[in-house]
Amino acid sequence: MFGFNSVSPTVMHLDINSCFASVEQLYNPAIRGKPVVVAAYKTDRGCILAASAEAKKLGVKTGMRVFEGRKFCPQLIVLETDPPKYREVHKKLKNILKTYTENPVAKSIDEFALDLNGYPAFRAGMVKTAREIKARIRKEIGECLTVSIGISTNRYLAKVASDLQKPDGLVEINKNNHQEIFQKMKLMDLCGIKKRNAIRLHSVGIKNIVDMYCSPISRLKAAFNGICGYYWFLRLHGFEIDSIKSEQKSFGAQYVLPRATSDKKIILPILQKLTEKMGKRLREAGKQAKGVHLAVFYADHSFFHHGENFSSYVFNSRDLYTRAKEIFKKISIDSGVREIAVSCFNVIKNDILQGELFENAARKSKLTEALDKINEKFGDYYISPASLFLAPDAVPDRIAFGK
Repeated sequence: MFGFNSVSPTVMHLDINSCFASVEQLYNPAIRGKPVVVAAYKTDRGCILAASAEAKKLGVKTGMRVFEGRKFCPQLIVLETDPPKYREVHKKLKNILKTYTENPVAKSIDEFALDLNGYPAFRAGMVKTAREIKARIRKEIGECLTVSIGISTNRYLAKVASDLQKPDGLVEINKNNHQEIFQKMKLMDLCGIKKRNAIRLHSVGIKNIVDMYCSPISRLKAAFNGICGYYWFLRLHGFEIDSIKSEQKSFGAQYVLPRATSDKKIILPILQKLTEKMGKRLREAGKQAKGVHLAVFYADHSFFHHGENFSSYVFNSRDLYTRAKEIFKKISIDSGVREIAVSCFNVIKNDILQGELFENAARKSKLTEALDKINEKFGDYYISPASLFLAPDAVPDRIAFGK
């Protein structure tokens, strides 16, 4: 049987426990030790995005509606998201991690992956380093902020390990203990194995993680109908396949309105702010796009979507909005718009400026870059289209999951 990767673990995964709620407690001592949730909206139907350790002990879970959370805890403290706080804590944590490796990889606003191979921190010992990082977070960021840390020979199993003890956990999966750990887990405890994949595995006789680990590549390929089975084989055996950075092929933003509306004076500023967000993400990736796609979901649960390729590539948010607005003109909004999503596709690297006279494009690129730098320094939308000042709350600032 093919064995587990025999090298010493060098990969660490950090996950901030109850991130948004913990950060709110960090900034507000009055709510420390109390059941706190952060929700998309404070209204009863608002979705809970994070629950503090105190709220979780009472049965409140992420994904519940606020009214459901209050059934478990009538005294629940409900807060709306405050992204600048979370980004500030993210930056502080990243600065700590950069003293251990020059390239800590942010997996999301509350997760980092580190490969310490070749660094002094690895020679000092992975577990010792993890404990040191925990202590520094408490000292340099705040006592009420804890992280769960997983250690293994690849990113995937380090992530799995970080989920095994919460809050404030520290677990290592290695060649000596992997079987023991796998025996204690359920199949759907694995990241990426949910009901559909579990059914696929059951169809070839794989009932648990140990079965999955011990299965030959051919059986896993049969379960996943292709090369994905080989990838799962490598992941569970501790070999790295997830460090390859895939090329992002589209960029987008979306927003669910608090209530459905047919008023263009409300909808168009929302669309413009979404394209501003999308354009910023496009430029941060060093890309430009030729296609724009718009999707609108209505109050009656119907939807419209349409995408178009235009004659030239663009990177400027104003140009992206112009194109999105052209598509919007084709939409009926009589039944009331409930959600808007805009994205750009057919992207290429922004190495060559195309689509107009080079001098004009180069000038526009420099101007856009200057505006981005100002907004980065003083805050998003510090300089933005005048029309957005007429609707400053069109789209509240949000943290994009997975970003």
